[in-house]
Amino acid sequence: MDQLQQFYGYFCVNGSWLLNLIGFIVLFLFIGFFGLPLIIWTLAGLVFLYGFGAPLWLCAAFLAVMFVFLIKPLRQNTISKGIMYVMEKAKFLPQISQTERTALEAGVVWVEKDLFSGKPNFTEILKEPYAHLTAEEQSFIDGPVEELCQKCEPFKIWKNKEMPPEIWDLIKKRGFLGMIIPKEYGGLGFSAMAHSEVVMKLATRSLPASITVMVPNSLGPAELLIHYGTEAQKNYWLPRLASGAELPCFGLTEPRAGSDAGSITSSGVIFKNDQGELCIRLNWNKRWITLASVSTVIGLAFRLNDPENFLGRGEDIGITCALIPSNAPGVILGRRHDPLTIPFHNCPTHGKDVVVKLEDAVVGGAKGCGQGWMMLMECLAAGRGISLPAQATGGAKMAARVVSSHALIRKQFGVSIGMFEGVEEPMARIGSTAYAMEAMRRFTLGALDKGIKPSVVTAIMKYQTTEMNRRAINDAMDIMGGAGISLGQRNLLGEGYVGIPISITVEGANIMTRTLMIFGQGALRCHPFAFDEIRALEGKDVKGFDRAFFGHIGHVVRNLCRSILFSITRGYLANSPRGVHAKTRIHYRRLQWASATFAILADIAMAALGGQLKMKEKITGRFADIFSNMYMSTAVLRRFIDDGQKEEDLPFVQFFLKQSMAEIQKAFDGIFDNLKIPGLRWFLKDVIGAWSRINSIGSQATDGWSHAISKAMMSPGEQRDRLTSGIYWIGEKTHGMSAVLDRLSKNDQTARLENAFNIVIKVEASEKKIRKAFKAGSIKAKRGLASWEEALSKQIITQDEFKLLSEADKVRYDAILVDDFSEKEYHEQA
Repeated sequence: MDQLQQFYGYFCVNGSWLLNLIGFIVLFLFIGFFGLPLIIWTLAGLVFLYGFGAPLWLCAAFLAVMFVFLIKPLRQNTISKGIMYVMEKAKFLPQISQTERTALEAGVVWVEKDLFSGKPNFTEILKEPYAHLTAEEQSFIDGPVEELCQKCEPFKIWKNKEMPPEIWDLIKKRGFLGMIIPKEYGGLGFSAMAHSEVVMKLATRSLPASITVMVPNSLGPAELLIHYGTEAQKNYWLPRLASGAELPCFGLTEPRAGSDAGSITSSGVIFKNDQGELCIRLNWNKRWITLASVSTVIGLAFRLNDPENFLGRGEDIGITCALIPSNAPGVILGRRHDPLTIPFHNCPTHGKDVVVKLEDAVVGGAKGCGQGWMMLMECLAAGRGISLPAQATGGAKMAARVVSSHALIRKQFGVSIGMFEGVEEPMARIGSTAYAMEAMRRFTLGALDKGIKPSVVTAIMKYQTTEMNRRAINDAMDIMGGAGISLGQRNLLGEGYVGIPISITVEGANIMTRTLMIFGQGALRCHPFAFDEIRALEGKDVKGFDRAFFGHIGHVVRNLCRSILFSITRGYLANSPRGVHAKTRIHYRRLQWASATFAILADIAMAALGGQLKMKEKITGRFADIFSNMYMSTAVLRRFIDDGQKEEDLPFVQFFLKQSMAEIQKAFDGIFDNLKIPGLRWFLKDVIGAWSRINSIGSQATDGWSHAISKAMMSPGEQRDRLTSGIYWIGEKTHGMSAVLDRLSKNDQTARLENAFNIVIKVEASEKKIRKAFKAGSIKAKRGLASWEEALSKQIITQDEFKLLSEADKVRYDAILVDDFSEKEYHEQA
């Protein structure tokens, strides 16, 4: 007792106790910051006790406790077993269904695991390969894809509600339907990058054409056969699919099974026919199946039952995928949905007592029975990162090119509308979005082409790119005004604007993707220990649980210390990779700060809410926003390096990263305000939340960056071309003046805008002379504008400049016109 009183007295009497205490707190924070082993914590604890005069018995007791934790076999049989028992009794961990488990185990983890860890290694992340096209793939883009784009007449297709036969023939003849099929089966054998480039360019010309090409090359018969089919199935189907002799669709969604695809009711029952062969009798009712009405083979997902146990695996075999000829007796096709007037084939399909041979129809034969959900999840783990992100990126790039052209060409109050700050603001958002989406697209494709299928990253890609495109096209429509809302051949954005909700809805509705997949699955998939803990508990593996649980404790302590020190120093304790641009270093530091704070908050939420967390979708949605923005920011930094860290790109990089950090801060604020933990809510909301707002991790981009972006977008040159690369656009630099004139004669609005843009640029110097003379009083106004004729007569401009100004006025007027129709034209087909 006397020793304890002396120990207490030391704290109360000795004047240096507070400084010593602060010193030890800082020491412990740095031990945690660097993730030092438990033995170091033990030694530091002893020094702390000794330094403050603790009695010997207290030091011994401390050592005894730490001894239990340091000796693994002892810890496993005492502490870990007890914790496992309590968790099992309390049913603390979430119950994971088989379909959820399959989804969790589909694909692999990639850089997202680093971002989730609280300690991302950006030096290694920046070494990840960046996707590039081969010479053969680029030739296909420049040849067949360009040819298909030029043959498409988007407004005519929309008006007639059908692609003409010559477009279908070209798609089949040039191998568009077999891009993912290996060359040995007659396909093109393209990389994910090439697949993405084709879809992106087509999407900027015709949505029906891009969707028609996209669907056979994404989740469907070809992809399933490539990965899981028998050799006989591959040899029969793949050459026919590659040549276009067979047109596939894939039937997954149903009236009562949309986002919850695991609840499908379509069924198949195994029986033996008169020849003793195993067959399946199928019944289905599918909705929203793209290409179904024109398909020749249906990829079908259904629940397989084996009531007579022919397979020896019980009655309920599970979800299975099979290939069903569209002309099989009992298959009902022919009707169509109308997806927001975008005329691609999206249809219902029914099957009534359709009979197929099991070994021929089931993907993978008898071995593939019951493996359908795994097949679907593994294919989607890659597919979500290709088609829809490509389509969305093309949409944002097209918006950037169209809007920047229009903003320079169109004048109001005597100046280009792009000079107004009210227009600069949305135009900067469009430009930075296009830059970021291309960065995300190519970074993700680099992983996919390396054979990695990061399911969480591709979910981020699907959600974020489609939402970013939605915001970009909305901004574009605001700037375009009447030119945006008037449909016709001159409107390059109307079809994309109308079709936006389609991409938001398919391949997992965005609401579900954000709230359930990105963080709901990511919390287990990307966390370094959580899924291992669940597996160990389910398998009653004490050693495995001990390793995962105490690794998790160390992970929590490290991230707590890192988040505290980063917050106090505003991230300056974090390092940035060598060789990065000086102005981007702050972003690497802020991302490390965000990662550490995200990681500790994720662990707090998982510990406090346990299995209930997945039901708190507003909370998981905010975590998903932070996670997504960390990935997007990383991709932008990676692109900046791959492009050579060009100074002129800094406005795009800085603007997007500032906006992204502001979104991260917004999500943190929402978590601090709404994470309801008994006894701690006041501390999280009123103390930590208040400090977070005062010591914000990010704020909005400044007006200077938005001005620099809009100016760059309206300036001709390599940067503008790079920002909008890969879209359908007829320009003098890429196609030659003769091609521009040819396409102008065919009413191609891209050629019209490009021609006007270039001519308007050429007269800027002349217009500047005239404005200067007008301000000086040398010439007078005519109809509110300075007179060109008077400027010519006073030799302020030359005769050649006068002619160019006249031409510019003519093409400027022509470029801003919109289509109009007679009553007859309006109501009849194009």
